[in-house]
Amino acid sequence: MTTSLPEPLVAALDELSRVRRLLVALDFDGTLAPEVDSPENARALPAARDAVLRLRATAGTRVALVSGRALRSLIHVAQVPDDVLLVGSHGIELRLDDPAARIALDTAELERVDVLQEVLSQVADTIDDVWLETKPAGFALHTRLATEENSRLAHLVALREATAELDDLTIREGKNVLEFAVRSTTKGEAVEHLRRYTAADAVLFAGDDVTDEDAFAALQPGDLGLKSGPGETLAAFRVPGPPEVAQALAALADFRERPAS
Repeated sequence: MTTSLPEPLVAALDELSRVRRLLVALDFDGTLAPEVDSPENARALPAARDAVLRLRATAGTRVALVSGRALRSLIHVAQVPDDVLLVGSHGIELRLDDPAARIALDTAELERVDVLQEVLSQVADTIDDVWLETKPAGFALHTRLATEENSRLAHLVALREATAELDDLTIREGKNVLEFAVRSTTKGEAVEHLRRYTAADAVLFAGDDVTDEDAFAALQPGDLGLKSGPGETLAAFRVPGPPEVAQALAALADFRERPAS
């Protein structure tokens, strides 16, 4: 196997590959796919997509994408087979083996979403290059295209106005995005749900953002956490970015495909 991965990571992937039932749970943006200015143009690197397809074909392996994206957007950019499990909106939306599975909001939550939309739309409409993405339980305020000053202003105003109107909001700050939700879920809860659903003996989770730290925190002894890119992390291993994540997944597929001894 030819790889530039650190030897301790390769050894850990080798050990992980030996479990009977394995869950490979992966963030999308910044992990499988490089960050782009227009989120709907994001695509997984060909090497990452190839590794995902190889892994899903190995015995005892389930692959899941766990994203902050709305499920509709995740389906559009990921373009994966139906047997890849999908978690959108940090766990609010699920596409498991039943493609109709969803989590619906109640009437009170829908009313709170309407108030939140009014507040955040005003912020997006009045600050240049800031835009609002609709999510099932709230909204994401994107500032990737804005100047540093406008980005900082948008975050400050949105936080002030939203929390003045609504209490008990779930607020997540990611890379050039501020997310508001009326229902609280985390990627950690999503990974725990997927572990139970797949009856996995071990889990690999790879992610790049601060929201992925909840998933790293949910990992157990015998699992493997892989951080893509810089920043503080609870993950045991780190690689520079999506190309190296693809290498790690390919190495895991190599190990998983070898004949039983």
